[in-house]
Amino acid sequence: MTEQQIQSKKIKQLEAQGYYVIKLIKTNKNGIPDLIAIPRDSDVLFIEVKAGKNTTSKLQDFRIKELNEHGITTEVFRQD
Repeated sequence: MTEQQIQSKKIKQLEAQGYYVIKLIKTNKNGIPDLIAIPRDSDVLFIEVKAGKNTTSKLQDFRIKELNEHGITTEVFRQD
């Protein structure tokens, strides 16, 4: 079994247990683990950063809604 297949299996298991799972592909931190599994109603904060009058995309709006439905706090931070 490949690492990708194992990750997919683990993601499905965690999501079935109610976790919101994120597969990290590229981060600003080398050596970070492959997956983040966030339990419902956790104190994690996700922030989408926008410059000026830029708005969130439909996909970003969907992800923010999805996170909120899992009880995870999100915000859109705008800076001129």
